[in-house]
Amino acid sequence: EEIWTCSMHPQIRQNEPGLCPICEMDLIPLGTNSSNDPLVLQMTSEAVKLADIQTYLIEGESHNGSMILNLTGKIHADERQYFNEVSHLPGRIEKLYISYTGEYVSKGAKIAEIYSPELISAQKELLEAKKLEKKNPEILKAAINKLKYWKITEDQIQEIIASGTSKEQFTIYASRSGTVSNRSISVGDYVRQGEVLFEMIDLSKLWVLFDAYENELSSINIGDKIDFSTTSLPDRKFKSIVAFIDPMINPITRTASVRAEMRNYKSLLKPEMLVRGVLTNNKHSSTGSNIMIPKTAVMWTGKRSVVYVKLEDTDIPSFEFREVELGDRIGDKYIVHDGLHEGEEIVSYGAFTIDAAAQLNNQSSMMNRKVSVKKDQDLALANYSADANKDFYLSMNELLESYISLKDDLVNSDSENGPQKAELFLEKLNSVDMNSVSGEGHIFWMEKLENLRTHGSRISDSKDLEKQRKEFGFLSSELIQTLSSFQFKSDALYVQHCPMAFDNTGADWLSTEDKIRNPYFGDKMMKCGLIKKTFE
Repeated sequence: EEIWTCSMHPQIRQNEPGLCPICEMDLIPLGTNSSNDPLVLQMTSEAVKLADIQTYLIEGESHNGSMILNLTGKIHADERQYFNEVSHLPGRIEKLYISYTGEYVSKGAKIAEIYSPELISAQKELLEAKKLEKKNPEILKAAINKLKYWKITEDQIQEIIASGTSKEQFTIYASRSGTVSNRSISVGDYVRQGEVLFEMIDLSKLWVLFDAYENELSSINIGDKIDFSTTSLPDRKFKSIVAFIDPMINPITRTASVRAEMRNYKSLLKPEMLVRGVLTNNKHSSTGSNIMIPKTAVMWTGKRSVVYVKLEDTDIPSFEFREVELGDRIGDKYIVHDGLHEGEEIVSYGAFTIDAAAQLNNQSSMMNRKVSVKKDQDLALANYSADANKDFYLSMNELLESYISLKDDLVNSDSENGPQKAELFLEKLNSVDMNSVSGEGHIFWMEKLENLRTHGSRISDSKDLEKQRKEFGFLSSELIQTLSSFQFKSDALYVQHCPMAFDNTGADWLSTEDKIRNPYFGDKMMKCGLIKKTFE
């Protein structure tokens, strides 16, 4: 019998054409190669094209044993290169030679002129000590040292002695080269000895801080090579090595900083630039030829991950759920230790689309990895037909009539009459002659009888429609197994299946007509389902 399905919702299957109850697209023929394997999802060719599914053929690949990580980061100033230009004299700023933040200052360049009354007094002491040099040279030496403590140079001191007059203003010179990061004073400000005039930073050396996630840290070592680039200089590649790994994890980003250091030739790099780096660990032990797959094909992280394998020689595009054991990442690929073989074709783009369809179809998927749907041959039950007499089969016919009546009330979403029909079902169940079944069949029937009573009673005791439907699902499963085991025969009795019942776990029911009338959804999705088996 031809099955019709939806190209976007493959869990929808009907035995006649129509509209998808979810998206109202036209249903299309599924074909005759339908699979009952919970690990295999079949999609129509139209759905494959619509989802833009792309595949990758697995081949053995060689690599040199180097492990590669892609990292992102940012340029930072070297914290060791911060310094301050301070005033070694108390006084008033008369002139500034640096006018803005970001200005580069060379070592020895003029940065300010200062008027200092204390320095004027010290100069007068120097000149007086010079006059008494022959009598007491120690006084002159002390006066000179006092000026030197204020960073007055030897040339400036000799200039004062030679002129015989004191200078009212003195020049402050840069102690080292750097860039102004903050200006703390203005012309006319009074400053104390040791007060900061300018905050400086030497950008000739920089730090490159990369963010590494917890699972990547074990693969990073001091001395590993890092090549990086920045979008502001797309044609330039920079090289460095790992100099430091932060021992602390950032509690918000869950990353640790991996620091590389480098000289900033020609000042091409600037703090706060974003960079992309490729770290190479040559100490990695894995070498030789391995099965490698694109990282875009892998779902989940960790050793046991999920891929979808495209099956060969199928009339309908079929994709098998496969768990694989991954090794390290080499560039944009993962090494596969187990689960795949050379020559197999895996989904490299669109795996999440396939997985979403598998979830809706109650098949093995990334979110439901333990689905265990047995195939028809596994569902085979013992044959107890030889242990039952004619009276037992007559009782089953009567029991089935009450069951169908209960099913019809659930199809019509009638929760009021459902308990009454369940009571009738229980009456027919209790009227089955225990002597009509013997041997092992009797033991099997007693077990099923108890289960049927339990679920029938729960339906009769409840006015809640959803609870009635849930118990009806259990009752149907028990009755189907009973009829199958006793090889029940009928002119028209079908086992029908709804894959979307009970949060996509699926459920069966019995019907005396081949038309789908869903007791688990009623008018909401009346035609959702398919014929699973026929009692002939």
